[in-house]
Amino acid sequence: MTASKSYGQQLELFAQDFFAALEPSSAEPAAPAPVFSAPPRVQPSPPDPEPDATPAAPLRSVLLAGQQVDYLLQRSKRRTIGFTIDDDGLRVTAPRRVSLADIDQALRSKQRWILDKLGERQARQAARARHGKLEWVDGARLPFLGDHITLRLEHAPKSRCHFAREEGLLTIGVAPGLAEWQLKERVRLWFVEEARALFGQRLDHYAARLGVQYRAFALTSAGTRWGSCTAHGHIRLNWKLIHHPLSLIDYVVAHELAHLLEMNHSPRFWAAVESIYPDYEGARAALRQRAQEMPPVF
Repeated sequence: MTASKSYGQQLELFAQDFFAALEPSSAEPAAPAPVFSAPPRVQPSPPDPEPDATPAAPLRSVLLAGQQVDYLLQRSKRRTIGFTIDDDGLRVTAPRRVSLADIDQALRSKQRWILDKLGERQARQAARARHGKLEWVDGARLPFLGDHITLRLEHAPKSRCHFAREEGLLTIGVAPGLAEWQLKERVRLWFVEEARALFGQRLDHYAARLGVQYRAFALTSAGTRWGSCTAHGHIRLNWKLIHHPLSLIDYVVAHELAHLLEMNHSPRFWAAVESIYPDYEGARAALRQRAQEMPPVF
């Protein structure tokens, strides 16, 4: 797929490739759908396997700011100690030569960050329990730019995708035999392409205001980071920001672009952010709150 193809052409090509195997055989033509048929149903995904009761490695504990925190320790060939926090909790990856005492000391040095991220993880789990699992059916509500759009499923001989922006309707043509995971992947790719187009526009807008230039831009799906910027001018933004209001997307964009001037979080860095996004403190708090309260979609 070349970069010169339009967004619509890209989606059409994807639909042709991704769902080609689902089209009815020419030897057995599919019966036409009735004019007043019920919304199509996709084949549900199989239930998640039961979690293994035996962890891959023993859990350790460390006392951080008066709280006992469990973590999974994994040894590797890496040269530094790394921390990862996701829905499974805290995982530490450390060189084989590093002592347990040094690992615990490294955890204590990062205890504020670790406790904040663990708190966000707990809030996400609570939100998931309150809202339940999203059902991928006709009429499902999907978060988009701080609001919601409605998923509309229609019978179709092959998959197609159309978004009516004014009506807030994302219509997916459901081919016979479509599985739920394929529908989810189709919708996810639509969100990713929307994010790519919008984020590129916002980066250009705020880069001009700040008087900087970035060299490359890519999307990521990192679990706990909204964005990153390297000293070489490579910016990465989490595509899931597309679920949040434009004002919060702009905050993350301004934040990462400011790193082109200051590769730190010093007062000079925040002054650069403020010069193009004055209410950065309010946006940072709002993004953290929304991320905690919003149940996961994918």
